[in-house]
Amino acid sequence: MQKINRNVVLALLSLTSLVFLLFQLCYYKFYLSQKNGAAFSKVRGSQSGQDSTQWHVVRKFLGLISSHNIPVYLIDPLILGLVDKDIEQIRSSPDGPSPECKYFCSPRDFTTFALLDKTWKHEVGLFRTAEKMGFQWLKIINKDPRLDGMDDLSGMEIPLHYIFKLASHAIHLVVFYERSGNFLWHGPLRLKQHMDRKFVPFRKLHFGRYPGAYEKPELLLVSIDDLKVRIPKNPSSFLEEMSHSRFLECRYREARAFFQLYPDDASLDAVEFRKKAKSLLHLAALTLNNLGVKFWLSSGTCLGWYRQCNIIPHSKDVDLGIFIRDYKADIIPAFQKAGLPLKHKFGKVEDSLELSFQGEDDVKLDIFFFYEEGDHIWNGGTQAKSGKKFKYLFPKFTLCWTEFVELKVHVPCETLQYVEANYGPEWKVPVKTWDWKSSPSNVQDNGVWPVDEWDDVIQIY
Repeated sequence: MQKINRNVVLALLSLTSLVFLLFQLCYYKFYLSQKNGAAFSKVRGSQSGQDSTQWHVVRKFLGLISSHNIPVYLIDPLILGLVDKDIEQIRSSPDGPSPECKYFCSPRDFTTFALLDKTWKHEVGLFRTAEKMGFQWLKIINKDPRLDGMDDLSGMEIPLHYIFKLASHAIHLVVFYERSGNFLWHGPLRLKQHMDRKFVPFRKLHFGRYPGAYEKPELLLVSIDDLKVRIPKNPSSFLEEMSHSRFLECRYREARAFFQLYPDDASLDAVEFRKKAKSLLHLAALTLNNLGVKFWLSSGTCLGWYRQCNIIPHSKDVDLGIFIRDYKADIIPAFQKAGLPLKHKFGKVEDSLELSFQGEDDVKLDIFFFYEEGDHIWNGGTQAKSGKKFKYLFPKFTLCWTEFVELKVHVPCETLQYVEANYGPEWKVPVKTWDWKSSPSNVQDNGVWPVDEWDDVIQIY
């Protein structure tokens, strides 16, 4: 009798478990699928034969932002990489049906979109609608760097990133802002202490580890996997831009501390020089950008940006650096056409090339060409009267964007190491007496130009 009762009990437990399991499946299918979009039907034309959560989450997100007239565009690098391979076909049939779910169905945790801040109003209604559609959302805010300056370190915060999560997929919406240098900027993704760090796997995000700077993209409306979406017109160019987009802010707090120790020169001569130097830098940037030549702030101009967020008034010139691999023979005629005559040309392409152009009045533009050698990078110098050569050594560095005198321009990402190499550990102390042959910490003798080469390597105009 005891054995029979045990079997009956086991049978009843098994039956109860089966009924409970069926109830969970029905609940999941008919309730949660409508509320959260967790169980989705198969995408038409999908060759995988599997449910595509990603596609359906993207579709619902696009429906959400469309209902509130918010123009977003796709910047997801994984999808854009796939799209770029088929871009001609996609452009030629913007309204054509997709034979398969090829792009938005690829496995991933996030899909990334961009939003221009000025194209929408921060309406509470958007987030209420999102919640009704089953989305959970998170807003990341931080200080607006555009309001920082010598006179005011504003504490105003602005939205930088939004995360919309539905089922097992999330939408990362990156907010872009216009900067005075006529470019777009997005901020870093930094979570406040009270935020849920397990909301999504934040470390997998493609945007937000660093601030980024981009040109304003030209957009193209296309149909991808039967979804209408805007993308950068040239995806490959955007992806290339993304790989070198890291942005560094000027260090206004440190600059203010510097000027408390060393009051800024506000004389008429200093103001006039900075005005001319700014104009010269803008003209140089325009000329080199038109040539497609990458450059960065170097020497005293880089020091001025890093130390005091401004042009050093007693420097009397503008200094730029260019890797010798980016040299083009069109550089000299391009500057001459822009109204900047060649002042001197030292060295040659293979060794210690240096160009100097005459700007307005006594303000000149010096361009130093940098050579890679072993574990370091160097640029050369030449003394015209003796033919002596000098070499200035720098640790290897990469390039980041910054904003300087209302211009988007490159600086070494490893700025402190770059400045210290050139100016030593006392770089914070201004020095008005500077000998380019002996003052730099990284200068070395580099021999003498042969006399029979002087006509080619020492040209003064």
